[in-house]
Amino acid sequence: MFDLLAWSFVVLLIFLVVYYKRHAILALLPAELAMRLPSSWFASDYTLLPSTFQEQAEQGYSTSAFDLEGNISDDARVGLDSQQLDELREIMRRKRVNFDEARLIRQRMEMRRNGIDPDTGLPIDAKAVTRL
Repeated sequence: MFDLLAWSFVVLLIFLVVYYKRHAILALLPAELAMRLPSSWFASDYTLLPSTFQEQAEQGYSTSAFDLEGNISDDARVGLDSQQLDELREIMRRKRVNFDEARLIRQRMEMRRNGIDPDTGLPIDAKAVTRL
């Protein structure tokens, strides 16, 4: 009985050490493997999303193809949609792409979700009427 209790304690201790040192352990993993892990494992990297257009532009969510600064002067909205911005950050982190490429990837995923072929812009549904 004592042996079982001792081994249980050792296993519990190992799990606690691994849990508290998980960020150091994850940093040692190869980038290819780290990209496949769930984002919840990197919870300490959490930062608040910028909430205004100015903050979003300052943090790099603006490029020459998507110029926030040039379009925000008369806009009454607070900022970009936080859910979409979070999706873009996740795409940028996982695929290691810049803001414009992440927007393109997200747009293509959204088109696919809506039943549209992202390459042609035509419906994927074989029953859809595309010409008369």
